[in-house]
Amino acid sequence: MNAILVAIIGMLILALGYRYYSKFVAEKIFRLDPNYVTPAHRYNDGVDYIPTNKLILWGHHFTSVAGAAPILGPAIALYWGWLPAFLWVILGTVFAAGVHDFGTLAISVRNKGQSIGTIAEKLIGRRGKILFLFIILTLVLMVNAVFAWVIANLFISYPASVFPVFIQIPLAIWIGFAVYKRKAKMLLPSLIALGVMYLAAIFAAEYQFLQIDLVQYMGGENGTGLFGLGAVGTAFMIWIIILMIYVYFASTLPVWMLLQPRDFINSHQLVVGLGILYLGLLFTNPTITAPATNANPDTPWLPLLFITIACGAISGFHGLVSSGTSAKQLNKETDARFVGYLGAVGEGILALISILAVATLFHNADAFKEAYSSFSAANAGGLGNFVEGASVLAGGLGIPAHISVTIVSIIVVSFAATTLDTAVRLMRYIIAEIGAEYNVQPLTKKHVATSVAVLSSAALAILPEGPSGFGSGGYLIWPLFGTSNQLLAGISLLLISIWLKRKCINYAVTLIPMIFVMFMTLYAMFQQVFFEWIWFGNEANNLLFVLGSVIFVFAVWITLTAIQVFRGKFEQENVDDERTDK
Repeated sequence: MNAILVAIIGMLILALGYRYYSKFVAEKIFRLDPNYVTPAHRYNDGVDYIPTNKLILWGHHFTSVAGAAPILGPAIALYWGWLPAFLWVILGTVFAAGVHDFGTLAISVRNKGQSIGTIAEKLIGRRGKILFLFIILTLVLMVNAVFAWVIANLFISYPASVFPVFIQIPLAIWIGFAVYKRKAKMLLPSLIALGVMYLAAIFAAEYQFLQIDLVQYMGGENGTGLFGLGAVGTAFMIWIIILMIYVYFASTLPVWMLLQPRDFINSHQLVVGLGILYLGLLFTNPTITAPATNANPDTPWLPLLFITIACGAISGFHGLVSSGTSAKQLNKETDARFVGYLGAVGEGILALISILAVATLFHNADAFKEAYSSFSAANAGGLGNFVEGASVLAGGLGIPAHISVTIVSIIVVSFAATTLDTAVRLMRYIIAEIGAEYNVQPLTKKHVATSVAVLSSAALAILPEGPSGFGSGGYLIWPLFGTSNQLLAGISLLLISIWLKRKCINYAVTLIPMIFVMFMTLYAMFQQVFFEWIWFGNEANNLLFVLGSVIFVFAVWITLTAIQVFRGKFEQENVDDERTDK
């Protein structure tokens, strides 16, 4: 199968989805009003609530949601064949992810920029809100651990990427001050910053003294590190500590100072990166060597395909970003379509190139089957396969292999980092909400809540032992991250459906994908928790069983509560209370 043809079909469906379906949802379902006073204007505080140009906000939103998951998930899911992965990414993006991301952003804007967890109290009551907050807290904790684990391992595997990634931080701070204090335009400085990053990448790839290789500093993979750990384990621990120090400051600084400008740089990086990869696809004109389907998988595709692809098709974490940070920065209500739905489309485009990069990497089907001999092998090699496959596509433009590998790893790290510090900021909000709910005043303080978020995330990333040795936390909890993430998306769609029903608006656009997502996810989680992880015998199973059981019980509880509320009769309500006091 020709990869260019598959890319054209996928891009065309995504474009039609944005052009027509999102317009229908915006005008007929959410009925966006260009004159509505958004929370960014109503509560402008210069820290979290800041009216932001939709292009800049799209950059922040997109790069916050486009972490490593839409790359890693599809790369693993190719184990079941490229065709089912392609179909779920494309159709899931158009009919599930776009509506979910757009919907959570829209109802948050109508409710003072509150998080979807807080809005749950209005829709299904205080108990439902508390259950939902704990589900969200657990998910965000896992997001932090998974993405910190991914970044640390990429820094170890591709040390040339470290210097260009870290040079972005002072550049972003400079842009933030230039734009918000000196009223400069953000586009040109962001492009300059991106150019500096890629120059740094070229030099780091060429000159070894610019490669920050902690493992080599300690004598190589067999070297001795600290606290009885090997060189690799010590390097992993050091990178996790450095990342947690960084996200502490990144998540407490005003969004204009670091978060927005760095994400705007990364939005250009994503456009450039996707441009390089899709142009490389055009020039190399590769053939898909991966099989369309796997006739004899050792792990059934139903229902695991859907939770493995996770963010590549729909993600509950996107709803947290939409309602947690993006809703507080939306300049006009009508911008919600551009920011929310188009952000999901961008994620689908990223997942699509992940599928094509890996599906065309191997010389023939036998080579693919050898690399993807089992589901465990797919999990272990998925991210590396994407980096190698993407570098081959970039090579089609004449970029040397060692430079293209560095650039691709920088792209993955940059997106994972934006998701990480946004997730820590969201976790701080949630901890503060829980502290206020139970009158634990210290938890309502910004720095206390952030400290709890950072320390717990670091512990989950570092402490569990597993097949990857010390620091296997992110690897171990990836399956649980996928199911929890999809559960959150399903619950959010259910809450949006209740909101629409209360306003006597057609809720089929959210109810239908909700039923599909919830069925597949609860089915998968039940299988994993009660058949795969229930057998106690090692630390990994204990961790997954305990976390999975708690999330499963909470999810079923809140779903039953929400269904009970949904089945009730409502008179038309003005649930978006702020419309009446503009």
